[in-house]
Amino acid sequence: MANKNNILSLLAMDKIMKKSGAYRVSDEAKEALRDVLEELGDKISKKADELSKHAGRCTIKAVDIHVAAK
Repeated sequence: MANKNNILSLLAMDKIMKKSGAYRVSDEAKEALRDVLEELGDKISKKADELSKHAGRCTIKAVDIHVAAK
């Protein structure tokens, strides 16, 4: 389901899938991967923001992303 507010491009999704070994990828598959990755990115970002605030920082650091992703 295409969302006009997407951040990630379909070209980036194509590159990710082809790098993983796919020969051909449908637009529907690219859109599905984009939706999943953007949703996951949103969840990780929110958790990382909570972690940085808990640590008394305004800035999200790489460690916050790594911990939030686990």
